[in-house]
Amino acid sequence: MQWRAMPLALGMLALALAGCGGGGSGSGSTPLPPAPPPPPQVGQLLSAQSLTEIGVDAFTAAVAAGTSRIPPLQPRYGVSTYRLTYLTQDADGALVEASGLVAVPQKPAGAGASPVLGYQHATTFANADAPSLNLAPSEPPLVLASLGYIVVAADYVGFAHSNAAAHPYLQSRATARAVLDMLDAAQQWRRAARVADNGQLYLLGYSEGGYATMAAQREMERTRSALLPQLRAALPAAGPFDMQVTLDTLLGRVRDEYPAIGWMLNPGTLRHLGASVRAEVRRLLLRALVPGDADVRYDARFLDTYLADDQEALRAQSSVHWGWTPSAPVYLFHGRDDTTVPFAASVSAYETLHSSGGAPVSLRECSSVVPSGHTACVPEYFGYALAVIGTPP
Repeated sequence: MQWRAMPLALGMLALALAGCGGGGSGSGSTPLPPAPPPPPQVGQLLSAQSLTEIGVDAFTAAVAAGTSRIPPLQPRYGVSTYRLTYLTQDADGALVEASGLVAVPQKPAGAGASPVLGYQHATTFANADAPSLNLAPSEPPLVLASLGYIVVAADYVGFAHSNAAAHPYLQSRATARAVLDMLDAAQQWRRAARVADNGQLYLLGYSEGGYATMAAQREMERTRSALLPQLRAALPAAGPFDMQVTLDTLLGRVRDEYPAIGWMLNPGTLRHLGASVRAEVRRLLLRALVPGDADVRYDARFLDTYLADDQEALRAQSSVHWGWTPSAPVYLFHGRDDTTVPFAASVSAYETLHSSGGAPVSLRECSSVVPSGHTACVPEYFGYALAVIGTPP
């Protein structure tokens, strides 16, 4: 009797559950709440804004007038420009909205797809000179686009859209993330806008841009970035890749120029300086890198690490030449007579990367001008970089 009654009891229970919304989609059911949106992530594209179109004649005039730092070349295309905003991280790892420029050559139908150039700008002291704000036809990312490349240029944290934040100056991971997250966001935008590229990526930059280029390549290698298979070469130039070498050299110049305190300034004993002397040395080192009239806030915490004689922390925080093996060729470039960033920083990077056993690494010396100073070698660098990359279709 009990066994025969069980199916009936189970059936009545099932009907009761159905009536209470325990299953099915009847009128008495309670809808499930919508799934929460995915959490924000670095590299996420936030917005895209069309800026302006620049005709090929404007580029031709800029090149002919000698106002561009790129050597005389024949522009081939007009350029469409866009500002993207995206998520990246600041020096403390917090999410921050940043911006950058995408410059697209206006190719005719049937022309071949373009490679992507990740262009990292040099140290700039005015917010108005950020790539997505300065659209003069003489600016390198725009001239490069007029030659047929798709150019992606991060403004960096602290510039343009993120001007309220401090710029994490020469801090390797935040610098790398600003570049790579902009490249990721630009790839999302190109897919949505149906802007085709040929699947090839090159990284280039001079001075701080050279530093940012090497920082980005190292981060790509260390994280096995999805962009890594696209990378064909990196061309970092005249950057402070080895921060210890760079700051030791700058300290020597401060020592020579300010003998009243110079006798106290020796690497390895800086932590013993009194507070007032330490503050003055920090100011002088920062002024050697950034002028006092900059309208961008520079977070130069690496100077405090250096003045504490903490070489290991400085290496981990700011040097970008160590701890990785390149899988794509690295073409270093520098002038031996550079008094802004010491040539020795590139020698150190070359020796370290060359001994890592990875892809080929070379160091090209600037030879077109004497003395081969920091700014004077810029045109030769761009000519060298374009010869390495090759002319796009």
